[in-house]
Amino acid sequence: MEQRKHWWNGKWGRVARKDVYLRVSGDQWYVEQRAGGADGVSHFFEYESEDAALDTVRALLAGPDEWRELSIRPRS
Repeated sequence: MEQRKHWWNGKWGRVARKDVYLRVSGDQWYVEQRAGGADGVSHFFEYESEDAALDTVRALLAGPDEWRELSIRPRS
């Protein structure tokens, strides 16, 4: 599975931190919504198109948080 994008709400700490990830494997697209950092709780969504996955990402990023996209390092 390849991670394509990662967004973070800019807050530190297990209670406040939220992350959203966009990943792809073959023809399947996946969105992960995680609350609480690396040890937090995740919800997963699966889609057959990038557009459908990005619709969910946009909905998850809506709201009062100041989301920022984090860079993805290309694999060597």
